[in-house]
Amino acid sequence: MTARETILQALFTALQTIPSVKVVRNEAFPEKIPDAGLIVMRDGDPGAPEVILSPLSYYWQHRVSLEVAVQKSAAAARDTALDTLFTQIAAVVAANKTLGGLCDLVTAQAPDTDSLAIEGAASIKAAIVPLELIYVTADPLG
Repeated sequence: MTARETILQALFTALQTIPSVKVVRNEAFPEKIPDAGLIVMRDGDPGAPEVILSPLSYYWQHRVSLEVAVQKSAAAARDTALDTLFTQIAAVVAANKTLGGLCDLVTAQAPDTDSLAIEGAASIKAAIVPLELIYVTADPLG
């Protein structure tokens, strides 16, 4: 298994520790959002690595996206629920900024939020939370 996949799996496993929240990886966004919320982890774009020549290694600044969503009838409840998810994601990142030594650093970026009205159902409040994974590999394939 590549270092990249090992790191992505470690991040996914860490996110799954958030209580009651459904966390999936690279899956289609479901029609119904679970009561506690939903996080869809997208593997994102590792970008082009910086090449270090001695020893030959590849420095990655890999951006992963978390699609975070809650569905509640009241706007205040949606705001609170989404903020709670942000707090829980931040706690997961802060608790293990190197994913057990697999990464040099994991950092969360500011979320981009949006609300979606659903006819005949409670509205959804969603956000994209970018995470940056910084790591070095010995191979350009990760």
